[in-house]
Amino acid sequence: MNISDSQKGVDNWIKEHGVRYFNELTNMAQLTEEVGEVARIIARRYGEQSEKESDKNKDLGEELADVLFVVLCLANQTGIDLQQAFDKKLDIKTKRDHDRHHNNKKLK
Repeated sequence: MNISDSQKGVDNWIKEHGVRYFNELTNMAQLTEEVGEVARIIARRYGEQSEKESDKNKDLGEELADVLFVVLCLANQTGIDLQQAFDKKLDIKTKRDHDRHHNNKKLK
């Protein structure tokens, strides 16, 4: 499934199961909350903090999917074609960063 299909899938889900999109500010707050949940898992599972017993069964993939869902909602409600925006960004990064990363001594 590409990003455009994902945006349509989220829109269909909202129409079938949700009442409407939350407003943009509410979705931004939800995105922040979901990113925080991802950060908590990564900090404890892969970082130096110990993982609490209650966090050991948390599914990182599920939390990342929550982030993606809210991002797709924000793109839909603000009229962003995220596939087009992502393709453009990937092209910019490819042109800008190819040599920079290959020449970065820290990455060797």
